[in-house]
Amino acid sequence: MRSTPRLVVVVLMVLATACTDDVSSPAPIVYPERAADGAPTTWGTLGGVGITGGYGSALATDPRDPSIFYVMTDRGPNVTTGVSNQLLFPLPTFGPVIGRFQLVGDSLRRLSTIEMRTATGARISGLPNPVGAGATGETAVGVGGTPLGTDPDGLDAEGLVVATDGTFWVSDEYGPHIVHLDATGRTIERINPFGNGAGGRRLPRVLALRRPNRGMEGLTITPDGRTLVGMMQSPLDNPSAAIGRQSNALRIVTFDIASGATRQYVYETDAVGLLSSEILALSSTSFLVLERDGNFQGGSPTSTSKRVYRIDVTGATDVSDPSDAPGGRLFGGRVLEALTAAERRAAGIVATPKSLVVDLLTLPGGYPHDKAEGLAVIGNSRLVVSNDDDFGVVEGGVNSFINKMLPNGQRDRLFLRFITTATPFR
Repeated sequence: MRSTPRLVVVVLMVLATACTDDVSSPAPIVYPERAADGAPTTWGTLGGVGITGGYGSALATDPRDPSIFYVMTDRGPNVTTGVSNQLLFPLPTFGPVIGRFQLVGDSLRRLSTIEMRTATGARISGLPNPVGAGATGETAVGVGGTPLGTDPDGLDAEGLVVATDGTFWVSDEYGPHIVHLDATGRTIERINPFGNGAGGRRLPRVLALRRPNRGMEGLTITPDGRTLVGMMQSPLDNPSAAIGRQSNALRIVTFDIASGATRQYVYETDAVGLLSSEILALSSTSFLVLERDGNFQGGSPTSTSKRVYRIDVTGATDVSDPSDAPGGRLFGGRVLEALTAAERRAAGIVATPKSLVVDLLTLPGGYPHDKAEGLAVIGNSRLVVSNDDDFGVVEGGVNSFINKMLPNGQRDRLFLRFITTATPFR
């Protein structure tokens, strides 16, 4: 057998080493203080006012690429008509979508969109659900007052999870529903208080008493991928709206994906009227919660609350009702939302303890948006917050929009705010 000359072997080794040295690792991502949607989508107009953007109701990182963010819309723009519980949907064919954005410098570049679809492939709309399937009492009409009817599959999407297998979990404000979508957006399963899930599994029946437009605003998944954790935006209208809206007790519900078993815990807002926009798992028991009011900083009235808290459910009381009654478990003959904080403590209910992670209003330059709604984490000490820009419009009167303007005089649009905390949160 003929041998290779020694000189050739040495040369080959040198070339191999040189090629290895030339292969550089990807440059680390440099996260700016804030990044804006570089080219907001234009969806249509109403009365000459442009309907644009709309992303920001929920936010999730891509587990495979630190420069990619999934940002979701809600059900779409709507405005009152002057008729009780009637809403004008100027984009009747609009349905919630998930946008896939890439961070480029201080700009967000939309790469693609994923439309939410039923199991048969039909487009899911943002229209209200019918009675018995998540109805909120709202009715929808189009421009000119044409009735749009209802959609049993309609979603007012608010919470988003990107699973490690590439599928999505979405929670909403109607049912409330939790919908499992495949990577293309097609429905795998829908879970709600009415038993529509696989094998009849469902959410606790009491959650059907969610306040209209204040359903399951937040959704997360534990790092082991076993448990979904949803959070209601406001106290339930339980036993009535008059009583429930004097409460500061929000319900957190955990859902074991394999078994369908659920638990419920109490989160107490700092004051009655404040709400939760998002929940994010740090571990199987520890979470971040985004709590806020609905005002602008520097507006009138001005915002006083835009805070991220860390909570833990380890020692909190499971307030689930084993009988799954429509009003939930009773404490001394009264439902949870009818109890004051002192009465809850007297009944032995331990709420989730919470500690402040960051006050958005104290950041350099403050926080200009009214609706901080999406929350993500990068590493151990960087938070990412998205705002819901309401498609750049707010109600200007019956059947009309005006541009949604920030106190600084700019029109609202999607921004991601990157915040490095002084202390690691995990």
